[in-house]
Amino acid sequence: MGTALLVCIATEREAMGLRGRLGGEHSLLVTGVGPVAAAHSATLFLARHRVGGVISCGVGGAYPGSGLKVGAVVCAATEQFADLGAESPEGFLDLGALGFPLVDSDPPLHSRLPLSLFPAARRVDCATCSTCTGTEATAREREGRTGAAMESMEGAAIVQVALTMGVRVGEVRGISNPAGVRDRAAWKIDEAVHAAQETLLGWIEAGAC
Repeated sequence: MGTALLVCIATEREAMGLRGRLGGEHSLLVTGVGPVAAAHSATLFLARHRVGGVISCGVGGAYPGSGLKVGAVVCAATEQFADLGAESPEGFLDLGALGFPLVDSDPPLHSRLPLSLFPAARRVDCATCSTCTGTEATAREREGRTGAAMESMEGAAIVQVALTMGVRVGEVRGISNPAGVRDRAAWKIDEAVHAAQETLLGWIEAGAC
């Protein structure tokens, strides 16, 4: 028997709000933090189970020009790795510029990965970073270069795995903080987690998945 929907959560702290609430036909996976842990966990699960769709659910930081406020919930229209590529005298070269596909499809998918499940009404382009943004300069550089509205640490990795394995994928995130100068006192992680999860549960209950 397969799993209708696999919901991927980075940490056990985030998972507590979903345990026992997804329904028996769905599965919850705590992947660990960062793209390597997320990709490893998702790959192992998808290799062992038949899954109808994958959702990455969590929090993220909003880039300065995105217009996203703390507490907002968005889903990813596209995902990309913001810091995977090469430096050059002309600037950063992503995998598209380098000619390395992320997904060996027809046509190959390079830097920007498309999603097909949309649990929230507002869709934005998202970026995934191994190193979270910690200065205004980095936030504006990443925003300008990628065109993304927000960043996380796992999204693109889960999307890449799902697309590689031919599984539908989506991503829903609550905005917990602005991406820029790190001000932990202003972060609203629990509130953002709750908002994203309630949006996801409403989408599932409506039968949209």
